Amino acid sequence: MTKVKKTQLLLIVAAVVLSVLLYFAPKNSGAAAKENLAASSGKNTETIEVFVKTALGTLSNDLKPKAENKNLDCVISFWDKNKRPDIASFYFEKQMAKTNKAVNWFKAGDRYYYSVRFIKDPEETPLLYSSAMRCYENGLKLDPNNADAKIMLASCFVEGSPDPMKGITMLREIEKTDSNNITLQLNFAFFSVRSQQWDKAIQRFQKVIKIDSTYIEAYLHLADAYEQQGQKNKTIEVLEKYKSKTDDALTKQEIEKYIQQLKINLNK
Repeated sequence: MTKVKKTQLLLIVAAVVLSVLLYFAPKNSGAAAKENLAASSGKNTETIEVFVKTALGTLSNDLKPKAENKNLDCVISFWDKNKRPDIASFYFEKQMAKTNKAVNWFKAGDRYYYSVRFIKDPEETPLLYSSAMRCYENGLKLDPNNADAKIMLASCFVEGSPDPMKGITMLREIEKTDSNNITLQLNFAFFSVRSQQWDKAIQRFQKVIKIDSTYIEAYLHLADAYEQQGQKNKTIEVLEKYKSKTDDALTKQEIEKYIQQLKINLNK
């Protein structure tokens, strides 16, 4: 598989399932990411408030009133519009803490977790993950049987702590009693993608489809995993299935173009 072809498929995937890719897409890869995390975890004793104060300090005088509004909804919206979901997450947690409801703590945890994909300073990464973990743990105190929250907490350990095996162990424990949980299977699948364990990724995406054949995004990721292995026939087969399941005319057209490219290259 050439780099160009790989990019073409990922562009199709991105256009169709942008939110999924943002959620699961690899960040800093390999040793560099681990070094950033280890270095930050080892020397950083600050909390997320440090980055909030820094962000506030960079604002011009005309913008500061918007960021210091007593209405948290307005403040959250301000930071979201300024492409700082990490700072917005800090204020969102403050808002959710007022209700002290499990579902709201989980939403706050999700906010922090998703915001990692958009930050530029690697030293902030462990702080965002630890903030997410704090929120999930607060929610689980109120709703201890929430499987999805447990999965997200485990994912924080895998992606954002010096002890990723603790998270893997947590996920395996959940799988013993809830193996048909799609969120769980997707987490396992994308962990395998990040480590380029394509056989395992394929098994997990296939599991997702078996659990819910209408979860059509899984077909795209399965096709990508097959193509990474050089299995063009399988890639075409899965993309054909995806095309038959989507109702979006433009997506069908783009998928068909890519299938034809694969067939041409297959016959060369």
